[in-house]
Amino acid sequence: MKIYTRKGDDGTTGLWYGGRVAKYAGRPEAYGSVDEAASALGMARAAAERGGELYTDILRVQNELFVAGAELATSPEAAQRLEPGVSKVTADMVDRLESDIDRYMERVDLPPKFVIPGGTELSARLDVARTAVRRAERRVAALKDAGDLADEIVVTYLNRLSDALFAMARFADEPEPELFEGRR
Repeated sequence: MKIYTRKGDDGTTGLWYGGRVAKYAGRPEAYGSVDEAASALGMARAAAERGGELYTDILRVQNELFVAGAELATSPEAAQRLEPGVSKVTADMVDRLESDIDRYMERVDLPPKFVIPGGTELSARLDVARTAVRRAERRVAALKDAGDLADEIVVTYLNRLSDALFAMARFADEPEPELFEGRR
């Protein structure tokens, strides 16, 4: 099986369920940023304890980002063909992230000032993934403002995901004592 089709040699890319757009158009920018975030999460997962809590949650989120990517790679005119949880983001996915945030944050003590990434390799990788998700969120928000989303829940999902990755990164951190000086 050849992985190249040559169809994109003209600077366009195909959308799921049909249609072609410029590779630099808003939709490919959005799902490309989601793909980049999933890859950054792969770097984080590679540093996590295999089978551990963070590893499992990261893997689930990577799968959910493929769901978001499928939704974003589909023009709004074909949105009725998307399947919730398979190719369309759901409210349950957002709720699960909120549960993750609460579960991780109840076990961390934040420093009294901005968090500087790099407490551990895993936390640093999670922070890189968080910033990639924020970029994807900006790209998807642009689609929303242009009226080019069939459902805005994908924006909510990405917003919540960046918070969840912050919580996971803080959980994976090893706090440095000097960051807590003067805190009571």
